[in-house]
Parts: sequence; structure tokens; C-alpha cells
Amino acid sequence: MRTSLCDELGIEHPVFGFTPSEHVAAAISRAGGLGVLGCVRFNDAEDLDRALTWMDENTDGKPYGVDIVMPATVPKEGTQIDLAGLIPQSHKDFVQQTLLKLGVPPLPDGEGGEGVLGWLHSVARSHVDVALEHPIRLIANALGSPPADIIERVHAAGVPVAALAGKAEHARRHVANGVDIVVAQGYEAGGHTGEVATMVLVPEIVDAVDVPVLAAGGIGSGRQAAAAMALGASGVWMGSYWLTTAEYTLGNSSTQEALLAAGSSDTVRTRVYTGKPARLLKTRWTEAWAQPGAPEPLPMPLQNILVSEAHHRIARSDDPSVVSMPVGQVVGRMNEVRPVADVMADLLAEFGVTVERLTKLR
Repeated sequence: MRTSLCDELGIEHPVFGFTPSEHVAAAISRAGGLGVLGCVRFNDAEDLDRALTWMDENTDGKPYGVDIVMPATVPKEGTQIDLAGLIPQSHKDFVQQTLLKLGVPPLPDGEGGEGVLGWLHSVARSHVDVALEHPIRLIANALGSPPADIIERVHAAGVPVAALAGKAEHARRHVANGVDIVVAQGYEAGGHTGEVATMVLVPEIVDAVDVPVLAAGGIGSGRQAAAAMALGASGVWMGSYWLTTAEYTLGNSSTQEALLAAGSSDTVRTRVYTGKPARLLKTRWTEAWAQPGAPEPLPMPLQNILVSEAHHRIARSDDPSVVSMPVGQVVGRMNEVRPVADVMADLLAEFGVTVERLTKLR
């Protein structure tokens, strides 16, 4: 399983693994793919620096990348305290009442519920600063094209830029802005995602741009990876599938318990997580926001700030029925906890078998 991207990035297989866990990302790189560490959870630049230093020491010299969250235009933003003042009291009341109804206990005394500041543009810029101090081989942006000055700076460091796209027009705009790799993320994907399914989206974007395209959304097997290649992709971008690997230790056991029990129809696309449409695991928490009388989610980053303490409390509650977790429809295939190396080996083996079978269909 090799394409031109393998030679360009120094990887064995065009399997790009997005994950918020440095342990999972390093394991993906060691297994021959490109582990891509999601930076958004790092509020402090020093914490990100420590994580990347750990990856430098634990990837066996294999390449890795990072993923940031940064809009193309620079928004006006204040401190988290300033922004919190823009949140209606009715929304705050709804969150508190909902947590009470769901039986989610308050945080222990002295433990705060600070939000994920990585959603803020200024913090995302600090992520770029730190990342470029390490031997990264790719910077991807979950919100499309980064600002022009960021693309220029990353290119000056000899690092390619990838951007997620949910429409062909988005992909064309990304390439015009200087993006080197487009991630065609279909409707099935976890996290921020558009309205066009992967099977339709990938060939549309492949035909629309003259740069490598990675297929994302609903990919968790060698058969699905082979289908992506048949659609013209130069590789696959996988995120959800790593959440039930043995190396994933973020959060608590209730998160993996909920993921392992879920089927492919147990997700929902909603704005309750960040303010932008994102696919999450369907739980009592997400269903509460869909009830009559529930307020409309606020725009990013206000929604994230609104639910930040709730997410901390939910994680603390250790209750799988209220988990707040981005995940794609491929969750229906995530039925056991396995090491990253085993997941990768099975994907590659099934890819080979699938391609061999397809060559006989003539």
C-alpha cells in the first residue's frame, strides 16, 4: 500500500492517523503510517512542547505531523472571561439543569472546568510556533485553509500543509490558498464534518484539484481503504478508529465502553460540541439538546466555553450514557480494544486481499 505521498513524507503506508493522543500518534508512525497529533486539547504551549518532545523520542525516528484548529480569517477575540460574558444566562441555566437531570455530579472542590482554549485563534498560532520547533512532516488544519501568513511560514520551514474540505469548492479554494494536500472528509466522519458522503465527495475533490487527496470519513478497514484508492485518493485519513486502541488512555473507561457498545447508527451531527456541525456519539447529553425547548447552540468558540465545565463533569461521572465524544459512523466497527500495530497490520492485510480480488474482476 504505497503512493507518491509515501516517498514525499518518508512513510511506509499512506495511512494518516489523526488522534488527540501522543501515544497513539507515535504508535501509528512506528507502524508505518503518519501519526497526526491533534493540538486543540493543549491550552498551554509548554504542554504541547512536552508532548511533541515525547513523540520525538518515541517514534523510532519515523515522521509525524500535527493538526491545528484555525480559521482562514483572523477573528476578534478576547480572553475566555471576556467571551464568557457573551453567553446568555438562559444557556447557562439549561446546561446546569440538564446536568442535574442526567445525574452528573459537580466537580470536586478546587477543580475548575477551564475550557479548551485551543479553539481560540491566538492559541492555535502558539501551537504552530511550538510545532515548528520540532521535526514535524505535516501541519493539517481542521477548519480548512490556515491564514496566508501561516501557510507561508510553514512552507518556509519545508513542511507541507493539509486542509480538510467537505465540498469540492472548498478544496479548490484551499489549493488556491497554497494548501498542498486536501483531506476530503465525508458526512460519515467524526468531529467537524459537512453534508456530502465520502463515496460522493472523494471523486469530486480528486477531479477538482491537482494535489494529493486523502479520503476521510467511514474508513476503518482495508476494504474501505481500497475503496478510497479506487475513488482516486492518494491515501486515507482515519481518526475515530484509533479511539478504541490500547494506547488511547485519555479520558476514562466509560468513553471506550460507550464506543465499544455503539453501532453505526448511534451518532448524531450537531452543533452542541463546538458551535459548528460535528458528529458525536449519540448519548443522553446530545439528546437533551435536541428536545423541544432546548436552546440553539452558540457559535464557536462560545459554545465550547459554555459546555467546557459540563464536559469535565461528564468525564468525571464515569457514566457511558452521557459521554460527550466526537466519533464517526465507523464506530459500529470498533468492537474491541487492540494495539495500534494490530489495527494497522489487519488494515494492510485486508487491503492486499481486496486489491488482489479486484484484479480478478475482468
